[in-house]
Amino acid sequence: MPKDGFWVSRPTLVTGATGLMGGWLVERLLEEGAEVVALVRDGVPNSLATEKGLLDRVKVVRGELEDFRTIRRSMADYSIDTVFHLAAQPLVGVAKIDPLSTLEANVRGTWNVLEAARLCGTKQVVVASSDKAYGASDALPYLETHPLQGRFPYDVSKSCADLITQMYAATYALPVCIARCANLFGGGDLNFSRVIPGAIQATLNGERFVVRSDGRFIRGFLYVRDAAEAYLCLARALAEDRTLAGEAFNFGLDDKLTVLQIIEMVLRVLGRSDLRPQILNGASSEIREQYLSSEKARTRLGWTPMYSIEDGLRETVEWYRARINSAGSESGEPYAVLSKAPGVR
Repeated sequence: MPKDGFWVSRPTLVTGATGLMGGWLVERLLEEGAEVVALVRDGVPNSLATEKGLLDRVKVVRGELEDFRTIRRSMADYSIDTVFHLAAQPLVGVAKIDPLSTLEANVRGTWNVLEAARLCGTKQVVVASSDKAYGASDALPYLETHPLQGRFPYDVSKSCADLITQMYAATYALPVCIARCANLFGGGDLNFSRVIPGAIQATLNGERFVVRSDGRFIRGFLYVRDAAEAYLCLARALAEDRTLAGEAFNFGLDDKLTVLQIIEMVLRVLGRSDLRPQILNGASSEIREQYLSSEKARTRLGWTPMYSIEDGLRETVEWYRARINSAGSESGEPYAVLSKAPGVR
């Protein structure tokens, strides 16, 4: 690996800096001494990056992923050394309702970033894919050699973005690697349709969490702090070894948990095992089992997650508690910061 201080004074572009992963990654990059440029879409709601004042400590470019000229200009103007392309439309439900905008953001947005990086001679690029890019498979856990065969709108958008990234490495020798992470969770996630923030939200409001599926869908998970380290590790490795260009790496806890098991963990951490979830059994357009192996990242990159699922959940719960207490002290209403509607997954 490159020596310590690798990030010092390196101009680094983070797309999706106001997303869940983006906020944690920007914070880590600032700790490492990087010069961060954040691509931020106008009209972005409150986020970890805005709450922590991270955007006040970086250079901000306002614009859309779909606007190629903005992407290219930001890389050229700031002489970007490294790109972390995290920005995407991240919600499965939204993708099903509005596939066109999801494809525009996730597919066109990716080729815009990669083409701009190619033209500007960027030294290394890390693209955020997902375990969803693999689509359904009878052979689990997913390995990096599995075909990318998404069928539903969000999954297809990630399969396409992943393949386009591989194309730029193979055809244009672009120094780019792909991170395929399991389901991310952690403080700062305000998308309460997701199982973990939704379950925390409902439980803190004293409500039963509503599960739209039968609760037996199986997923893998990764805490955001470990994911941030994974991105840094991958960029450092690519800088040291250009033969990694075009390769994908899975990052996860190598576990497989049902939705009901995750909810039970949340209830146990919060001491509310009496709030049994309500099962709707009505989910559609989702894959029943998705979990991956991160053995390649462990052996090739030396990456190891620091947090178990339980440790990550405890920190996550404390983040929401602190946020609620802070908002409650200002408003006089303990849970004013969270919607009163129970989450649904």
